[in-house]
Amino acid sequence: MFDKILIANRGEIACRVIQTARRMGVKTVAVYSDADASALHVTQADEAVRLGPAPVADSYLRGDLIVQAALDTGAAAIHPGYGFLSENPEFVDAVAKAGLTFIGPSADAIRAMGLKDAAKALMEAANVPVVPGYHGANQDAGFLAQQADAIGYPVLIKAVAGGGGKGMRLVAGGTTFLENLASAQAEAQTAFGNADVLIEKFVQSPRHIEVQVFGDGTRAVHLFERDCSLQRRHQKVIEEAPAPGMTDEMRTAMGQAAVTAAEAIGYAGAGTVEFIVDGSDGLRPDGFWFMEMNTRLQVEHPVTEAITGVDLVAWQLRVAAGQPLPACQDDLTINGHAFEARIYAEDVPAGFLPATGRLDHLVFPPDARIDSGVAAGDDISPWYDPMIAKVTVHGADRASALQKLSCALGATQIAGTVTNVDFLRALAVHTDFAAGHVDTGLIGRDINALSAVPDITLTQIAAAVLCATDLDQADTALSGFSLWAPLVQTTYLRCGEKDLAATLQILAPGQIQIAIDKTSVTCKRRSGVWFCGSERMPHAIRHGGAVTVFADRAVACELVDPLDRASETAHADAVMAPMPGLVRSVTVSVGDHVTAGDRMVVLEAMKMEHVLRAPRDGVVAAVSVATGDQVTAGAAMVTLEDAG
Repeated sequence: MFDKILIANRGEIACRVIQTARRMGVKTVAVYSDADASALHVTQADEAVRLGPAPVADSYLRGDLIVQAALDTGAAAIHPGYGFLSENPEFVDAVAKAGLTFIGPSADAIRAMGLKDAAKALMEAANVPVVPGYHGANQDAGFLAQQADAIGYPVLIKAVAGGGGKGMRLVAGGTTFLENLASAQAEAQTAFGNADVLIEKFVQSPRHIEVQVFGDGTRAVHLFERDCSLQRRHQKVIEEAPAPGMTDEMRTAMGQAAVTAAEAIGYAGAGTVEFIVDGSDGLRPDGFWFMEMNTRLQVEHPVTEAITGVDLVAWQLRVAAGQPLPACQDDLTINGHAFEARIYAEDVPAGFLPATGRLDHLVFPPDARIDSGVAAGDDISPWYDPMIAKVTVHGADRASALQKLSCALGATQIAGTVTNVDFLRALAVHTDFAAGHVDTGLIGRDINALSAVPDITLTQIAAAVLCATDLDQADTALSGFSLWAPLVQTTYLRCGEKDLAATLQILAPGQIQIAIDKTSVTCKRRSGVWFCGSERMPHAIRHGGAVTVFADRAVACELVDPLDRASETAHADAVMAPMPGLVRSVTVSVGDHVTAGDRMVVLEAMKMEHVLRAPRDGVVAAVSVATGDQVTAGAAMVTLEDAG
C-alpha cells in the first residue's frame, strides 16, 4: 500500500478521499488555488501545495504542476477525484512517465471511452446495445441537420468529449436545430476544448440508470445500479440505489452489459457505465442502451457504498497498489435503499442560476452522511462548481429511505446564500417520485410547483423580528424593559420581493404582540421556548444585516434601515448580469430593434453558458460590455429604450 498520495482535486471529493486514506494509514497531500488557500480539503490533508491563481487553467488543470508537487512531497500516487484531470489520458501518461501511480484506469482505457462517438462504436462491436444516432466525424452543420432529420425528432445534440450536461441540447424540431447546434458546439469548445458533437435519438419517457463497475485490468465486477433520472439541465439532482422497479432479469442484463464494456477495454479501478432506459412500459431487458462510460469515481458513489457496504475509494487504493479485486461478483449483495441529494448554491425560481455568497450558517443533520468541502464562514466562489454538500441516507426499503431524506433536508440549515434545499424537499415528497414513477422529464413537467415560493407566514415574520431585536434569547430581569409605557418598536424587513413593517409591543414579561398591517399574533415564552399561538417559534439566526428563519423552508429577510433605504437597481429596461462571469459574446448593437426573448449576451459562469435575452420589445440604447469582459453580479450589460 502507498505511504502517501496526492489528491489532484478540491472540495468534497478531496475531503472524501482524505477520510478513507486516513483510515487506511495513508498520508495525503492536497493541492489548491489561491481561491482555495483556506479551503477545508487544505486544512484536512497532511500537506498542501499551492498550484496558482483561481482560474482552473492556471491551477487545477496544470498537470505539470500537480505531478511536480507529488514528486516534491514524496507522494507515490495521484488520486484524480472527478472532473478536472480525472479523465485526461495525457495527464495519466505524464503521471506514469514521472514514475508515479495513477489511481484509476489506464490512459488507453480512458481514450477508448473518452469520445462518445468512438465509445459507441466500440460498444457496438462488443454487442452492448447503443442508442440510434450519428456518431461520425463529419461536423458540417448542414450535414448534421440532415442526419437529425433522418433520425427523427426529438434528438439530442451531445458533445463527444462532454459530461455534466455541458454541450448538450434537446431539439424538438428542425427549425431550431442550427441555433442549438451552434450553442452546443460553443459550450463544448469552452468546456472541453473540442467542439465536435454527435446526434442521437431522444428516448421518450427516458430513465437514466447507470451501473457501478470495478475492474483490475483483466476482470471486472458490477456493484449494481443507480437511478439518476431526476435531472435539471441534464445534471443529476437526486440519485438512488437500487433503481425503483428494477427486476432481477433486467439487473442481470444491465450488469452483464456493463461488465462486458469494462472488460472490453481492460478497465482498472472504479467506473460507471451509463444507460438510457425506455421507462414507458416498465423495465425490460431489451429497453436499455449504452450512453457513455465515465472512467472515474462518480459524484453519486455514496449511494452504492450505502447499499453494498463497500468503500469504493479503499478499493481504488488497493487495486492501484497492485492488489487483486477485493470481491467476486457472487460476494456482492444489495442491502436496503439509499438516496443522495446534491445541495447547491443556486436560485431555483430564477432558473437554477448558480449563486455566490458567504456561508454564514451551516448545520447538517447528525443522522445522515454528509459529503462536503465547505464549512461555516466559507465563501461560495464564482470560480468553481457551487455544490455545498451531498446528503446521503439509507433505509431498510425505499419508502423509509425517502422519509429519512425528507427529514434530513428539513433539518439542514444554510444561511448567507440561496440554495436548492427547498426544491429538494419538494422533490422528496413529490407524488410520482414517492411512487417510483421517475423519468428525466419529471422536474421539467412540474417545475412551477416544485420551485414555487410560498408566502411568508406571520409566525415566520415573528421569528425574524424576535431574532432581529434579540428578544429570542433567554429571559433576563430587564428583557423588554421600558419606562412609563409598554415598549413598542417597528422593524423593517425585506423578505424576497416584499417590504414589511412589523410592529412589536411588549405586553408583559415573556409576552409579545407582533402586528403586520391589521393582522397580529401574540407570542409567549413557556419553559424557555417561544410559541406564537399554539405554534412553536421556528429557529432563526441573525447574520450581518439579515435574518434567516428555518421553518418549512429557509426564509431570508434583509433588515432595512428606514433612514437609508437603497433604491432598486434592477428595472425592466436593463439586462443585468445574474452572477459574476465572463462575457462570451454580445449579439446586439446600439440602435438595434429587439423583441422580448431575443438573444443579447452569452455569459459563461460556474462552468455553464447562460443566454441572457431581451426582457421586452425595444431599441438598444446602450451596450456596456464587450466579448471577453469579466462582469460582477448585478452589472448592467445592455439597456433598452422605447422605439421612437
